[in-house]
Amino acid sequence: MPYGINLEVWGDLAAFNRPEMKVERVSYDVITPSAARGVLEAIYWKPEMRWVVDQIHVLQPIRFAHVRRNEISSRIPVKGKTGVTAAMRSERGSLGVSVTDLRQQRAARVLRDVRYGIGAHVELVRPDEGQTRRSSVAKHLEMFKRRARRGQYFHHPYLGCREFPAHFRLVEELPRPSPELLEGPQPRDLGFMLQDIAFVEDPDGKIVESSRGARVTARPYFFRALMRDGVIEVPARGSAEA
Repeated sequence: MPYGINLEVWGDLAAFNRPEMKVERVSYDVITPSAARGVLEAIYWKPEMRWVVDQIHVLQPIRFAHVRRNEISSRIPVKGKTGVTAAMRSERGSLGVSVTDLRQQRAARVLRDVRYGIGAHVELVRPDEGQTRRSSVAKHLEMFKRRARRGQYFHHPYLGCREFPAHFRLVEELPRPSPELLEGPQPRDLGFMLQDIAFVEDPDGKIVESSRGARVTARPYFFRALMRDGVIEVPARGSAEA
């Protein structure tokens, strides 16, 4: 893996919710590539680059737990007189929801005692002015490594939900998975998993609040997750394997 990094992440609870489950929350068996990318971006990210997850190492046995959580049934709108945009433009605007009126309990099937290894590399959206592509990639990787060694981040990384914080450390080589994951037939088929969501311009899509007023469509990408000896190889987005 050229110009790559290895990051070990762990936490007490995690929830990488399946999109087909509309009411109750049901987590995938392991962290998704998009959630792994979110952990990396929480530590370091710039507009001229993007993280590409190559491998996911499952280091702990897959264990589930069932919890009930309080949620609210609606959210603050972006537009309208009571929305975020109106509050930003006027001092009289106010934001808030009545938790008492909107509170509801939902069951969730979450993961517990998780530990993963993330192998990833950087791809450039556009090279920095006056620098070669190779030097630009090296610069971003060194900045990420420095921040990860110091435990710095833009916002605290989390494992699927913000109430499930993630701990992390930069490693040269990822540790071996639990012996339990090496038992049984290999590879282990985890089914189709969400890989990422790409936002592409579409004349019939949703209008995005930007200087261009572009219309975009959210396009999900899925792949067949096969875990061999605790390692999931993530195919390139849009490839025949995805």
